[in-house]
Amino acid sequence: MRIAVVATGEMGSSIAARLKARGAEVFTNLAGRSEASRARAIGAGMTVIDDDAALIARAEIFLSVVPPARARALAERFAPSLARAGAKILYVDCNAIAPETVRAIAKIIAATGAAFADGGIIGGPPKGDDAGPRLYVSGEGAARLAALRQFGLDVRPMEGGIGAASALKLSYAALTKGLTALGVAAGQGAASAGVAATLRAELAASQPQLLTWLTRSVPRMYSKSYRFVGEMEEIARFLGDGGAAQIFLGAAAAYEDVASAWAEAGAATPLLRDLGAVFDVEAAKERAS
Repeated sequence: MRIAVVATGEMGSSIAARLKARGAEVFTNLAGRSEASRARAIGAGMTVIDDDAALIARAEIFLSVVPPARARALAERFAPSLARAGAKILYVDCNAIAPETVRAIAKIIAATGAAFADGGIIGGPPKGDDAGPRLYVSGEGAARLAALRQFGLDVRPMEGGIGAASALKLSYAALTKGLTALGVAAGQGAASAGVAATLRAELAASQPQLLTWLTRSVPRMYSKSYRFVGEMEEIARFLGDGGAAQIFLGAAAAYEDVASAWAEAGAATPLLRDLGAVFDVEAAKERAS
């Protein structure tokens, strides 16, 4: 099977490596991408085709795995090549976006004559021989994705049409990444008030599982926080105009603060030092290594 994966971030390159290791042909386009992206693609064994039309002509399935804010732009970029290629390819949007966003992307792809499936990835990038993340898929093209199981992906078709897989992904992310954002707020507040050590001690005594989870999730989030900004905004769009949506607009702003701090000076910035006082960044790094 011939599969195009765009782009080659941590998740995209890891999925590509799994597919390649299990016998699929995997392609990508690195035009305009960084040297780090190129290194990940080569490390994953991907064949690089830096021409959109040539990439589409080679592939049977196209997996879009980009930050949420770039999902629609990627579909628009590849639409002309998809139209020229005809209906043979299946375009799968695997991004953390709202159902209304994915339905808008589905219209762009439908106009090209290509097939479309809505995808939602739950779980971390595949590593070694682990089970990897779950790829929930919905829409008319979802059944074709079951073929990727033989290449090591846990594909789970679901009912509900286009938007269902995205709704599941965002509902899940509202809990997991939403909880991490609450950890950021609690840690920042405790540190600014001088009670970080006491909060950590209380969590260790009364909420040990929560402290363990946050000690793992908060520091792991720093380098990816820029991606979470768009994801929180998509969750807010998903939830509509009610008060719950405002929670996730606030979470988006919190992740924006973390992303700016990380880009400025990494864990040495005051915000991330404050979070480390509660969530023990260095200990978490040792456990994750």
